[in-house]
Amino acid sequence: MTASVVSPAPGAPGTPADAGAPLPARRPRRRAAVGRVSAYAGLLPFAAYTALFLGLPTVMVGVDAFRAGNGNWTWENIRLSTRGVYRDAFVTSIEISLLSAAIGVVFGAMFAQAVLTTKRNNILRRVVTTASGVFANFGGVPLAFAFIATVGTTGMVTRILHSAGFNLSSTGFDLYSFSGITVVYTYFEVPLMVLVFTPALEGLRTQWREASDSLGGSGLAYWRHIGLPVLAPSLIGSFLLLFGGGFSAYATAQALTSGTVSLVPIKIGALLSGNVLANGENLGKALGFEMIVIVLVVMVGYTLLQRRASRWLR
Repeated sequence: MTASVVSPAPGAPGTPADAGAPLPARRPRRRAAVGRVSAYAGLLPFAAYTALFLGLPTVMVGVDAFRAGNGNWTWENIRLSTRGVYRDAFVTSIEISLLSAAIGVVFGAMFAQAVLTTKRNNILRRVVTTASGVFANFGGVPLAFAFIATVGTTGMVTRILHSAGFNLSSTGFDLYSFSGITVVYTYFEVPLMVLVFTPALEGLRTQWREASDSLGGSGLAYWRHIGLPVLAPSLIGSFLLLFGGGFSAYATAQALTSGTVSLVPIKIGALLSGNVLANGENLGKALGFEMIVIVLVVMVGYTLLQRRASRWLR
């Protein structure tokens, strides 16, 4: 007679606790880990590029800003960079950047709203968006030359107006002055505002406007109580971005005025080339270090405001 073997029930005494339980799925976890490592590995070239061409020069500028010509540590460069003509250069740069950024925010927001009210596939919308992308990146010496050839002393528009009996200089406008640089900076500030502010306008939901209209609210009431409060972080953030772009611009102002307008980037270029002071490179780096601090504060504020504004873009 053959004895039958009866298997104990799961959980019975003498049975392992994990008997009959499925094995843990290790392969999906391993694949996820490999995917994360591959993603981070793909960032290594960009990280190396950023560290080599942005991080290392920034550190070198910050270190040399506190060194004298003989290599000793000193505060003299920082002290000189905040006095006299260098302080005036900071004031002028900040004034031009604030004014051009304010003009860019106002007109750029108006153009963005006008474009957004058109149909999504409208030719005008596509043309304006494409042109804004081109104009926002058009700067430097070519931009200065374009304005000189157009509204300069012997520019095409200036000569046409003069032949018509109108003198452009009688209006007080001078291309090679504070007002001229402001107008030139506005040329790329406005399209940049169109590009960065259009997504914020698209975040305004149509249900909000419909709710305001159904409650008897006017267009002004909608923008005062709903539109502008929602767009305020994006507006301020865009203003900071435009300010940073105008504050750090160099080639356009240098080619336009040849250094006659006192701006911080022009002062740095003159010091590094040795046209002002012998062995004044570290003073120029002190000015550059202060510009880096200002731009860093502006960019941190822009990032925080964009993070706050992104809540309405979801």
